[in-house]
Amino acid sequence: MPTAPEDFQPVKSAGRTLDLLELLADQPQTWALGDLARALAIPKSSLHGLLRTLVGRGWVQTDESGTRFRLGLRALRVGAAYLDGDDRVGLLSGVLDELSRRFGEAVHLGRLDGDQVVYLAKRESVHRLRLYSAIGRRLPAHATALGKALLAELPDTDVDRMLNWPLARLTPHTVTDREALHAALATVRTTGHAVDREENAEGIRCFAMAVPLASPAVDAVSVSVPVSRLRPELEAAIVAALRELVGGLAQTRSMLSA
Repeated sequence: MPTAPEDFQPVKSAGRTLDLLELLADQPQTWALGDLARALAIPKSSLHGLLRTLVGRGWVQTDESGTRFRLGLRALRVGAAYLDGDDRVGLLSGVLDELSRRFGEAVHLGRLDGDQVVYLAKRESVHRLRLYSAIGRRLPAHATALGKALLAELPDTDVDRMLNWPLARLTPHTVTDREALHAALATVRTTGHAVDREENAEGIRCFAMAVPLASPAVDAVSVSVPVSRLRPELEAAIVAALRELVGGLAQTRSMLSA
């Protein structure tokens, strides 16, 4: 007989394993055993055995001394498999390529995951001055154009439940006030695109649009430009291209559902 949801008890060792892997992924550095134990609130004795198991399987690796730990190569296999098995990433590849070709700026595909947005794919800027990013990087949704484009797909009541209040302030420009964020999302719903005005990184402005392949959308595409290169005509061209290339995918959704 299947176990009723209310009778389910999480497996403690599995939870600790996932907490450890997620910490090593979110903060990619070498960790001492004591620092990991404090960050995870796990006794050193229990954590040591867990680490030895994961090192043996390749999920965690150590330095030459065997006393410092970081994420292992085996973790890449899972991330790559996720992307390889995701049809939307492949479908949107051409859109990212075309935006990159037209503007030569950083282009990202992001997916909403709780109160954060995760980079699934990117195209690098051709310029020396560029935005740093990495596949798998997680950023607060409220402080990014990608995140705001996707939050705007939801009612404000759902957004309020999803976000972790008080909101983190990443730069002096980050919107952290509840009413101000509601107003910003209302603007996104009106215009059809979101703008990050140096809210995630100073000196960088981003423009994003939700991908209309699901309702509500879970993916969005953005173009990021240093403010030193941004001109009104370039901003208008980027927004027009997003409407053409990303907004135009609404027809693809209709064909897929037919």
